[in-house]
Amino acid sequence: MTATIIDGKAIAEKLRLEITAEVARLKDQGRKLPGLAVVLVGNDPASEVYVGSKARQTDASGMRSFEHRLPAETSQQELLALIARLNADDDIDGILVQLPLPPHIDTDRVIEAVDPAKDVDGFHPVNAGRLMRALPSLVPCTPLGCMLLLNSVQPSLRGLHAVVVGRSNIVGKPIAQLLLQADCTVTMTHSRSRDLPTLCREADVLVAAVGRPEMVRGDWIKKGAIVIDVGINRLAVEGRPKGRLVGDVAFAEAREVAGAITPVPGGVGPMTIACLLKNTLQAAKARRRL
Repeated sequence: MTATIIDGKAIAEKLRLEITAEVARLKDQGRKLPGLAVVLVGNDPASEVYVGSKARQTDASGMRSFEHRLPAETSQQELLALIARLNADDDIDGILVQLPLPPHIDTDRVIEAVDPAKDVDGFHPVNAGRLMRALPSLVPCTPLGCMLLLNSVQPSLRGLHAVVVGRSNIVGKPIAQLLLQADCTVTMTHSRSRDLPTLCREADVLVAAVGRPEMVRGDWIKKGAIVIDVGINRLAVEGRPKGRLVGDVAFAEAREVAGAITPVPGGVGPMTIACLLKNTLQAAKARRRL
């Protein structure tokens, strides 16, 4: 019996429709529409595509989109000055600085400069700390999307053993906190964990976010487990200039064992932007006490 495929595209579309309806309700009430500012420094091709998609989906939801595209040679001082202006701008409810930044810019300094109330990426230390303490906060978009995908197949995760492979500040650490809040028993692992396959085989819920193509094999997975594959890796394929995208999980092997699994592409990826819109709406309502 093969695994249920968790359709991230469909779940993200449902979430976007809900957000669009809520934005329309705010408009009908004469409220100011939520505004999202996206800042891109440089011309990284993948980042440009991602920023364009964010702008289109923001506009489609009825929110206001503000793009700031800066040259790669922009100084840290200039970028911080822009963030200060966006912090002070009442039309802006969410600020997202697209990563990675050029090497001459201190990424941590930039993240800390964003007003925590407008930090729709959920990366600011204030939001990270509130998440750790299970207080209301803006949660990083990808982990939030992962939880929505999990809940689509298992509404209650209480008592399940969740294993997270990866310890990044963007995915691994925050998803572990969210799983703890959902009453899971959580094991944090990473590429240097001893006997990683055995640890993974204990998981009722397995979240792979290590950034290594197809590292998690089918025989690492407990029968019937829910597998969330956060990885997006591009492999070279002869005759295909763009190669092919694969996750951190060997999908063909894993789907023969797992109970449910996210594909790559079409799983976690679509949820990230949908959750960015969700966070922007949340930030706008919180700032205006709606």
